[in-house]
Amino acid sequence: MCTVVLSVPASVSEPTRVLAIRDEDPGRPWNPLGRWWPEPHEGVVGVRDVRAGGAWLAADPATARLAVLLNRADVSTRPESELVSRGGIVLESVAGRSPDGVPRTHGFNLVEIAGPRARVTTWDGAQLQTRDLEPGTHMLAHDDVDDPSTPRIERWLDEFRAARPADGERWWLPWLDVLERSTELPPTDDRAIIRDNRPYGYPTLSLLACVASVAATEVDVHYGELARPGTWGGLELV
Repeated sequence: MCTVVLSVPASVSEPTRVLAIRDEDPGRPWNPLGRWWPEPHEGVVGVRDVRAGGAWLAADPATARLAVLLNRADVSTRPESELVSRGGIVLESVAGRSPDGVPRTHGFNLVEIAGPRARVTTWDGAQLQTRDLEPGTHMLAHDDVDDPSTPRIERWLDEFRAARPADGERWWLPWLDVLERSTELPPTDDRAIIRDNRPYGYPTLSLLACVASVAATEVDVHYGELARPGTWGGLELV
C-alpha cells in the first residue's frame, strides 16, 4: 500500500511539501512523470497507469493543484462489472472536480492540494468523507490520516515531523534521510515504508516516489524509481 507524507504550512505564502511512495504490481505498466493526456487534461503532468489510462499522481501547473490516490479497503458489495478505475479521480481532482455522491470505485484515500491548502477525501464503499488538514506534518497510508494503528505511521511520523524540509531546491533531502533509515527494516515488516506486500496477499511492491512543492501559483514535481522493486538502493529524484 502506498505512503504519503505532507507538510502543510501555517502561512499561505509558503508551499505544501509532499513525498509520495507508490506501491504497485511491477507487472502493471506505467508511464513516468510526464504529460500523457489529451484534452481536457492537456497540460497535466503525472504518473500514468497504462492499462486504465488514469493517474496515480497528477499536477496541473496552470492551477497549482496536485492530487495523489492511495488504495483503501472497502465494504462495498457492488460487482466488479459496475466499478471503474480509481485513476480517473486524480485527473478530475486536478481539474477542480472532487469526488462526490457515491463513487463507482473501490475504496480510496485521495490527497488534494491547492497551494497551501490540503485535504484528504476517503471512500470506504459506504461513506465519503473529507478532512481539511491543519498545518503541520501528516502521514497517510491505507487507513486514516496520522492513524497510530498503522504501524509505519506509528513508527515514522514523529521522525518525519522532526526532519523539517531543508532550505533550497533539494528541500526533500531530510525526508529522504528518514526514508533511508526506515529501510533498515525488511520490506515485509509492518513498519516498513519501502514495502513488499506479497506476504500479505497483495502482488505489490514499492516501485517509485515523487516529491512535490505546491505553492499558490506553481507546482514543482520530481520523480525517481527504485532500481529493484521493494529494495532500497538510493533514490535519485529528477
